[in-house]
Amino acid sequence: MSDCLFCKIINKTIPAEVVYEDEQVVAFLDINPVNPGHTLVVPKEHKEFFWELGANSCGPVSLVIQKIMNVLVHDLGYEGVNLIQNNGPASGQVIPHVHFHVIPRKSGDGHAHWRGAAYEAGEQAMMAEKIKAVLKF
Repeated sequence: MSDCLFCKIINKTIPAEVVYEDEQVVAFLDINPVNPGHTLVVPKEHKEFFWELGANSCGPVSLVIQKIMNVLVHDLGYEGVNLIQNNGPASGQVIPHVHFHVIPRKSGDGHAHWRGAAYEAGEQAMMAEKIKAVLKF
């Protein structure tokens, strides 16, 4: 897609700090990182949402995510990693091209974790049944 920011990075029409690239995937440093080393892993196949991504892209993307995580933890000394993938504006997706945020973490880095809320009585089982019915599980 000619107006997609990530497609422009993939096509090298705009610069990025690329840390990994192969035929199917590119990984580059986020320009507004949560922590230094915050990397975006992007399939070269242009799809807006993860559920649209072809099976031939899912496996290679996962392997690159794993490689980046290993470097961040085992080579650069981070204690953990958040893996975040947003789909749609309500989730916080800004660039309409599938991408994964690989965010290195250290204890006390000042970045908050999610705060969950318990289900109301019976609500969890009802939600599970709805999902399982669609998945035919």
